[in-house]
Amino acid sequence: MSERFKVACIQNNAGPDILPNIREVDRLARSARAAGADFILTSENFTSIEFGAERSLDKALPEAEHPAVPHFTALAKELGVWFLMGSLTIKLAPSKVNNRSYLIDPDGRIVARYNKLHLFDVQLKAGETYRESATVEPGDRAVLAETPWGLLGMSVCYDLRFAYLYRALAQAGAGYLTIPSAFTKTTGQAHWHTLVRARAIETGAYVFAPAQCGQHAGGRKTYGHSLVVDPWGEILADGGEAPGYIIAEVDPSKIAEVRRMIPSLEHDRAFSGPSAAAAVRLAQAGE
Repeated sequence: MSERFKVACIQNNAGPDILPNIREVDRLARSARAAGADFILTSENFTSIEFGAERSLDKALPEAEHPAVPHFTALAKELGVWFLMGSLTIKLAPSKVNNRSYLIDPDGRIVARYNKLHLFDVQLKAGETYRESATVEPGDRAVLAETPWGLLGMSVCYDLRFAYLYRALAQAGAGYLTIPSAFTKTTGQAHWHTLVRARAIETGAYVFAPAQCGQHAGGRKTYGHSLVVDPWGEILADGGEAPGYIIAEVDPSKIAEVRRMIPSLEHDRAFSGPSAAAAVRLAQAGE
């Protein structure tokens, strides 16, 4: 776990059609590998962002039929890297999908799948409304995965606002947290950097947060600013607002160092008041 490695977050501007997005991410992944990346991550919905729920459902495919799955498992094997497909829209039924993240090892094997737990149902100013639950079936479990550098905890985008998920992952041993995202420009400008840094600081973990950027079909705008943040909350790389990739060196020994200095994971205490289940329900009922 003491060996340093390089992590790269790919930041793309996904259009509605799957194959052009796959080609663009493939190109960026190859460039990141040439720059020395050992672990490459992509954003949420990196193969397609459509305008409207009906069109998104039309583009969704079962896992066995989605072209990104064989493409990126083969690419991970070819390049000899760990690879996170940030998320794909995976069809479950005519009107329901999962927002699913995949971790692939250098042999091209899918070693972990995570279905997004928290769904983005919000009403922002100026009529900007999102109802992810209209088509997405939420996941029902947190996911940890083994890597050569230690345990990794998986999440997707809106999960970022639910600190208890990351606390649970860190308490279970995660030293790395993945947060592939397509944050809106409105919420990203207000909250993205603060929340990503907070998740790193409160868990003493590295956070890898690849993000979508720019304007998409139907006028939707995503914030960009893919981030790599260390356990002290220092931003090691920021993707800005344009497509491309960021790369940063990760020192696994920093996790233990920070957790020794501020051992907050050892200081959790039971408390009276609302039950844990009630607290979870309240959090899930929030924004």
